[in-house]
Order: sequence, then C-alpha cells, then structure tokens
Amino acid sequence: MCRMNSLNTSASPALGRVLATVSVGFVVTQLDVTIVNIALPEIGGNLHANVAGLQWVVDAYTLAFAVLMLSAGALGDRFGARRLYAAGMVLFALASLACGVALDAPMLVAARALQGVGAAAMLPNSLALLNQAYGHDPKLRARAVGLWTASGAISIAAGPVAGGLLIAAFGWRSIFLVNLPICAAGFLATLLWIPPPQAARSAQQDAVKADASPRGIDLGGQSLAIVALTAFVAAVIEWRPLGLRHPLVAGGFVLAALAGVAFVAVEARARAPMLPLSLFGKRSFSAAVVFGICVNMTYYGMVFVLSLYLQRARGYTPLQAGLAFLPLTGGFLVSNVASGWVVGRFGVRVPMIAGAITAGLGYGLLHFVDAGTPLVGLLVPFLMIPSGMGLAVPAMTTAVLASAEARRAGTASAVLNTARQAGGAVGVAAFGALAGGSAATQIVAGMQAATAISVGLLVLGGVMSCLVHPQPHSSAPGRRQADSVRVGNSR
Repeated sequence: MCRMNSLNTSASPALGRVLATVSVGFVVTQLDVTIVNIALPEIGGNLHANVAGLQWVVDAYTLAFAVLMLSAGALGDRFGARRLYAAGMVLFALASLACGVALDAPMLVAARALQGVGAAAMLPNSLALLNQAYGHDPKLRARAVGLWTASGAISIAAGPVAGGLLIAAFGWRSIFLVNLPICAAGFLATLLWIPPPQAARSAQQDAVKADASPRGIDLGGQSLAIVALTAFVAAVIEWRPLGLRHPLVAGGFVLAALAGVAFVAVEARARAPMLPLSLFGKRSFSAAVVFGICVNMTYYGMVFVLSLYLQRARGYTPLQAGLAFLPLTGGFLVSNVASGWVVGRFGVRVPMIAGAITAGLGYGLLHFVDAGTPLVGLLVPFLMIPSGMGLAVPAMTTAVLASAEARRAGTASAVLNTARQAGGAVGVAAFGALAGGSAATQIVAGMQAATAISVGLLVLGGVMSCLVHPQPHSSAPGRRQADSVRVGNSR
C-alpha cells in the first residue's frame, strides 16, 4: 500500500506537466478562433476586404481545422499523438508568422488556412495525450478534462479582450505574431515533458497488429469532406450578397449535398475510414457530438456578430469592444473548473442539460438588445452564456472519451472536434450573412435573428443531453495502459 501511494504521489507532477503541455496547444488553437474577430474592422480597412471577405478570414481557419482533424487523429493513433502534436505546433507558428506579414486579403486567408492545418494536428492529439495520462481514473480524467477545456474556453473568451489590447498597442498584425512565443514554449515543453511512453508505443503496436490494415489518411473520404464542407460554407457566405438563385450559390449547395452523400457512402465501404461510422452506433457518442455542433454554431457565430455590433453599431474602438467581452472570461473560468467536480459527482448528463438551459437563457436575453441598450444590459447574458457552456462542454468531452475504446481516443476526439469546428464555421457563415449590412439597424436585426436561432439550437442540445449515458466510465484497455505507465515510471 505504501509503495502504491508513493507511486501515485511521484506520478502527480508528471501528470500535471502533461496537462500543462497539452493545454498550451489547446490555448493557442482556440485563441485564434476569436482573437481575430475583434480585429476584423481593422483588417477590412487595411486590406480592403468586405464582410464576405472577413467571413473567409475567420472560416478559412475553421474549415481547415475542421476537415483535417479526422485524418490528424487517425495519424496520431498510428504514428503517435506526441509526434503529431509537436509537428502541428511548428506549423502553426510558421503560419502565424505568415498571417502577421500578409500583404493582402487572399494572402491572409491562405495563411489562416495553413494555421488551421497546424491546429488540426494539435487539438485531437492533445486530447489523446491527456486521455493516455488520465484514462485510468474516470473522476481524475473528468477533472483533468475540465481544466484542459477551461484553458481553451478561457482562450476563446479572452480572445477579443487580448485582441483589443494588442491592436491598441501594436496594430492588428500583433494578434498573429503573439502566437510565436506561445508555440515555442509549447514545443519545448512537448520535447521535455511528454517523452514517448513505452506503454503507449506498445498499445499502438497492438492496435496495428489487431487491424487488417493500419489506419492512415483516407484520401477519398478526406477529399469529399473538404469539398462538402467548403462548398456549403461558401454557399452560405455568398447567399446574402449574390442571392439564392445565383449559380454559384445554388451550385454550392448542390455540390455540398452530393459530396456529403458520397462521403457517407465511401466511409461505409472503406477498409480504414477517416470517419468510422460505427462510432455513431453508440447513443452517448452521437448525442454528445450533436450537442457540440449546437454549442459551437451558436458561440462562434455570435462572437462574430457581436464584434460587428460593438464596433459598427455602437461605435466602439477595438480596445473598448475587447473589454466589453471581459465578462465572458470570468464565466468560463468558474464554470469550467466547477464542471469537473460536477461531472465527478453527478455524471455528464446533469451539467450538459443545466449548461444548455443557462446558455440558452443568455442568448434569449441578448435577443432584446439594440444599438441603444446600456452596456450594463449586456452583462447578465455575457455571464450566463459562458457559464452554461463552461459547465456543459467538459461534460460533453468526457462523455465522448468514455464512450470510445482507448486505442481510438484520437479518432473519437477528432470526430467530436471536427463536428464542433464545422458547426462553428457554419455559424460564422450563417450569422455573418444575417448581420452583413453596414447600417446599425441591419446589424442589430441580424443579431436578434441569430440569438433566436441560438436559443432553438440549445433547446436541441438539451434534448440530445438526455440521451447521453449519465455516468462516464473507463475502458479496460485504458486502465491496463495507465497501470503500465505507472509501473514504467516507478522504474
């Protein structure tokens, strides 16, 4: 007993370092989702981009992030999550440098897409590394996921605030260049604090032996996923300026539908699909994924619209607009940390339902906001939305990890985050189209329509939460792997 206690105690600092290291990747990928929103008016004026062009600045990143995560997760399962995570960190830094020196809008959009590629390599594999370290203990994993999710959620919420401060001090290019020291620190920590564990290598070898063909890149499925999602988002973005009957818009929707159907058909027949459809045979997994789509569609879309509302309808500077977002950070911080305790005590269903209700009420309050609403009128919804999301998202992530086999943790987390990022891209495209006018009345009307849609989506999310298995569990392979890691560390 004493020996076991000493093992657990000695392993704690190592587990803490793993959590800190993988959180760096989550922070930087999530920070770039929202930090750019506060800079959109500045970017549009400097690079002569209209609202549709600004939507592409946001969605180029989100699309690449979404469509490549499945392949990145599969490659992480095959070649090692640590290796893919480190490579993604380097690529993200280089792409951020390209964003910071972009000379025109097309160059910025291309660099943003490259950032998305790096983010896709980091995010699913950071969660896989976390699951390797904590998967043996459901309650410990729930708390670790809560802290990991808190780091990303706070980054999302802090993005507009940090962006406003950086723009005021150094200009809009600084919001991308700030990623360079963060990535350098994360890469160094990965090399020092996440050595390739012997147990993980053994597990990967066993997984490869168990499969008839090792998982790799599913080129057919990957190509169709890119076509389907890009065509759909492009059609949504161009719907308002061109009209539904325009050949590019109508053709985009048709192409997206055909590519989507073809994608499902290809994945159903592929020997090593990038999207294992069998995962969706588990009710908890499917319900949690739908929940994630609803959450990201509402939040990403609303942050885009609120950035336009604060700066164009209310006339705020980037710094003032960024500070107006400050309550979001506090709400995420408290609720994300609390979520791990709530999940450990009540399971995943209760915080998901409560979070959906709380965030939905926050969006409902925003529906009554107009250009003349006092800033204090935004305070309550700006606290309720992150409080609800921060409570629900760690529980949702825990539900996904608990429903998947240990050897497919990278793929399962990639499916979840792909769905969430895809939902975010669609949210930006759809809500941005609703609020795409230049007049304050058009922006306010679009924001009110977006809040009504958000409430409906979170009602759907609440219904999906009822289908999730209430208690997370750990798989036997995950437990055996964690035991092996502890024994290996004691040597």
